[in-house]
Amino acid sequence: MHQSNKRFSLEISAFQGRKTPETGILAGYGAIIEAFQLPVPLPRTLVLISPKKRQYRTDGWMVLTSRHQPEDTLYKQLVFALKYEGINLLVFRKLFDVIPIKEIEALVQIEVLGQYSRRIWFLYEWLTDSKLSLPDLDRGNMVPLVDEKLQFACSGTRSSRHKIINNLPGTNSFCPLIHKTEKLEQYMAAGLAAQSHIYLQGIRKDILQRASAFLLLKDSKASFTIEGESPKSKRAARWGQAIGQAGMTDLSKEELIRLQQLVIENPRFVDMGFRTKGGFVGEHDRTSGEPLPDHISARWQDIDPLISGMLHTNELLLKDDFDAVLTASIIAFGFIFIHPFEDGNGRIHRYLIHHVLAKKKFGQQGMIFPVSSSILDHLNDYRNVLEAYSHPLLEFIEWEETLDHNVNVLNETMDYYRYYDATTQAEFLYDCVHDTIENIIPKEIAYLTHYDEMKRYLDDEFEMPDKMVAQLIRFLDQNAGKLSKRARTKEFAILTEIEIDDIERHYKTIFLND
Repeated sequence: MHQSNKRFSLEISAFQGRKTPETGILAGYGAIIEAFQLPVPLPRTLVLISPKKRQYRTDGWMVLTSRHQPEDTLYKQLVFALKYEGINLLVFRKLFDVIPIKEIEALVQIEVLGQYSRRIWFLYEWLTDSKLSLPDLDRGNMVPLVDEKLQFACSGTRSSRHKIINNLPGTNSFCPLIHKTEKLEQYMAAGLAAQSHIYLQGIRKDILQRASAFLLLKDSKASFTIEGESPKSKRAARWGQAIGQAGMTDLSKEELIRLQQLVIENPRFVDMGFRTKGGFVGEHDRTSGEPLPDHISARWQDIDPLISGMLHTNELLLKDDFDAVLTASIIAFGFIFIHPFEDGNGRIHRYLIHHVLAKKKFGQQGMIFPVSSSILDHLNDYRNVLEAYSHPLLEFIEWEETLDHNVNVLNETMDYYRYYDATTQAEFLYDCVHDTIENIIPKEIAYLTHYDEMKRYLDDEFEMPDKMVAQLIRFLDQNAGKLSKRARTKEFAILTEIEIDDIERHYKTIFLND
């Protein structure tokens, strides 16, 4: 059907399983998705026009009044979507697949000098790598492509043809977008990186170095634990050393492969390097062995262009004054969703967070952010954040089971991995960074400060060797400040009951009376 014959004004009380807060008319991207039956997951927020002249936001919905209702044409719906919902690259990409180029040219020329026409024009040529039969504009002010009241943008480059400043935070081969939300704006206004600098001022250098070393190992162990593994100490230490070098080497395909080799201790049972077959995350049916995917990885044929796109976007954002945590969200979650390796993706994904934060000089020099420790403390939230991307996508991926009970993807899926909304992931990562600054790092520094005070007391009173001090404090840590009967009669039988009581009293005063 010709796009001008489409009808968009659909009155609904629910849409694709999402209940509306009231009966109203679907508008913007939701209306376009429905009219053209576009194979895309629903946007994070849909727009509903209320007949009751009320304007508000609720879970998954932005409700506007009838005076906001766009005319029943594709052009007006697109203008409305750009004005109130920002840019949805995936919707535009799928829409351009189904509309003939002549109709796009006619649509753009409705208001050829209008800012929204120019945005649509630019997006068509940028997303499709093809040019409309339209002359370059010779007048008009430059207009930013991304509305920074709605979404985060980079500084941008000028396109004189469209009189557009392309401030998309990515390239046309990889460009997740992040909406401005109250939570993200509050975090950014708080200046967490500066906060951590201020907090850590005055902390003794040796305490900082010891805290960093311990947190490095703790973060490495947490990263394996998240994957359901219990690595040997040497393996965890080796990966901790790699995390400690995050940011020192530029990202490349070769570097990603090197990281996988560090993660996978025994490559006998894993095809190393970028996948040359399908991939998924999930279970197998216990009887038939049929795949039961929670997440379907990018087609192996698309891994090279997707990773190339991710690396180019990483370079762009590192050079730009784009927020460090948002950059880490785009790159690290982009990697895990592509899932380019057969194994090791999760740990490399979390390494990439460290890498980007270090490259962006976020936080205290020499102090890593043990983000895996915070993720481990919020594991259900982390899984929900991953599933928020993966589960809606399953409906749009056609696959068949292979002889070895893997998946073989049958349709084109590359756009799903390069043009998605990363807002949920960015909010989660900022939560973890905040938790690290407010809780994890301060707790470790406080513990080491208390440890040193307890050690001085034990040195002064008993002249204990360091190894015995460490063992004694560990036993007290494990038993809420009390030595067990076994420890009293075995490891520390040399101490009298009066001495043990005095040690326990000092421990509680130092460690438990904050």
